[in-house]
Amino acid sequence: MKLKSLLIGVASSTLIVSAATAGSITAVSWGGAYTISQVEAYHKPWASKTGNQVVSEDYGGGLAEIRSQVEAGNVTWDIVDVELSDAVLGCDEGLLEEIDPSMLPAGADGTPAMQDFIPGSITDCAVGNIVWSTIFAYDFEKMPNGPKTMADFFDLEKFPGKRGVHTWANGFIQMALVADGVSPDAVYIVLKDQSGAVDRAFAKMDTIKDDIVHWSAGSKPLELVSSGEVVMALAYNGRIGAAILSEGKNFEYIWDATVLEQEYLVAIKGGNEAEALEFMAHASTAESNAEQAKYIPYGPMRKSSINIIKKGEPWFIKEGGNIDILPHMPTTPKVLKRAVIGDPVWWADNGAEVHERFGAWKGS
Repeated sequence: MKLKSLLIGVASSTLIVSAATAGSITAVSWGGAYTISQVEAYHKPWASKTGNQVVSEDYGGGLAEIRSQVEAGNVTWDIVDVELSDAVLGCDEGLLEEIDPSMLPAGADGTPAMQDFIPGSITDCAVGNIVWSTIFAYDFEKMPNGPKTMADFFDLEKFPGKRGVHTWANGFIQMALVADGVSPDAVYIVLKDQSGAVDRAFAKMDTIKDDIVHWSAGSKPLELVSSGEVVMALAYNGRIGAAILSEGKNFEYIWDATVLEQEYLVAIKGGNEAEALEFMAHASTAESNAEQAKYIPYGPMRKSSINIIKKGEPWFIKEGGNIDILPHMPTTPKVLKRAVIGDPVWWADNGAEVHERFGAWKGS
């Protein structure tokens, strides 16, 4: 993916192409509506507060570029938004700065940070940012009697047509197991304890292999659904929510077997350490976490952030009037009843092998 550098000016909301300058930091994330939410909630307030600039770049995930920069001694990224499995592995490899939890501010109600963050949000080298999920969606105007369960995603007879699926294994193999009869709360038990569990997932994936259109950019699955190239697609809940809430799209969430994951902020070793850690503390406040939800329906990692949103509803910013955001988040009790909770340790141990197999399976 070609990286886009976006310079956030102190006194201007205009985004312009630029390279990092003295006093600035480079923050790297996943692009699209997600990066926009971070620009609005984190970058602009930081620039206004400190007088320093934030250069925003997009990437496709993983540690390859981070590893390359650190090993070459030419670090140009300072803060990166990563999945927990990459945060754990990157920390183990010495690619990331270690975090002192005492640098993190208390919650909005004064609760100490270690108590205000949900469990598991703070690791040796990372601070939790948001809770997100992979789900699937379809256009309810094109398919009024649409799918309801994960099994329906794999049912070509009941719902013929192409499916949009991302180009990596995580998310899809868990969903395949649920579609094959595994309870969402037992997916990782099966993966850990039953030999042949990964084979079982791939066998289920084989049933729709010839009807898959693969995507990598987060905006792509909804484009595929809108164009009619696919009838349904796996997608990030925040991208779907932003399209529904901001653009009035006719997408329907299917939360069944949604795969919950967490995003973390890390500081790259050899970068602008002091500025990066200061920015991390700023982006990790309860207020900043809550502010991000004004632009995208991902769940904050701080408990007091939820209280800020509850008190401020309607919270999501929309022209013509704000909208309640909590019902669109992946952490509601109804959604959690049928959710697959991510297990980054399993992926840290098995991810390389599974992703390699998936790449061969899809014909990359």
